[in-house]
Amino acid sequence: MLTRADHARIADAITEAESKTSGEIFCVLAHEVSRYREVPLGWAAIVALAVPPLLVLAGLRRLALADIFSSWTDDSLGMVEDLILRALSTYSLLQAGLFLIVALVVALPMVRRVMTPRFLKRHRVRQLARHHFAAAGMRLSHAEPHILIYASLKDRQVELVAHDAIHKAVGDGPWNAAVEAVTDGMKAGKPANGFVRAIEICGAALAAHFPSDGPPENRLSNEIVEV
Repeated sequence: MLTRADHARIADAITEAESKTSGEIFCVLAHEVSRYREVPLGWAAIVALAVPPLLVLAGLRRLALADIFSSWTDDSLGMVEDLILRALSTYSLLQAGLFLIVALVVALPMVRRVMTPRFLKRHRVRQLARHHFAAAGMRLSHAEPHILIYASLKDRQVELVAHDAIHKAVGDGPWNAAVEAVTDGMKAGKPANGFVRAIEICGAALAAHFPSDGPPENRLSNEIVEV
């Protein structure tokens, strides 16, 4: 996803930002946070359950009733039962066919990405970001401010997670700008540019509220992690 030159640029940007603050910045770039296997099944179920009743409401019910009453005049209960059985069988086969077709189509990676609801992508990215943040935080004391910039390339989602003290001191303005920078970089096909810009924004916010109190200890790696 990133070239060696991209890795070097991002690491240099973090090193430069951390030289002016007591805080830590680390970055993670994921290719895709989930396969979203439930999405094809969900769309298949919705279509299979919704389309047949809509077809009935669109006029098939009238045709079926007309056939039943025309058969009823022949006083042939067997014909009526056969008609009902065929109607139910057709309905069931239609549902099964729609379910299978939609599930297979939506399972295609390109289609699945388009059909996956944005809120689900955001939820998954947020979960993974908080997991990485918590894991990294185990190496730091509670007093050491730190920021995670987490992005998922295929999901086009960015999550910035910051230490509580940073949130209280800085507010949301710089974080929103940093998220927008990474998002714009991914849209332009240049995620490294977005990360570098976001690191500069976060570094400036940290330097303003948590200035350097000595040589940086660099408790977290400046190398961006690709997963």
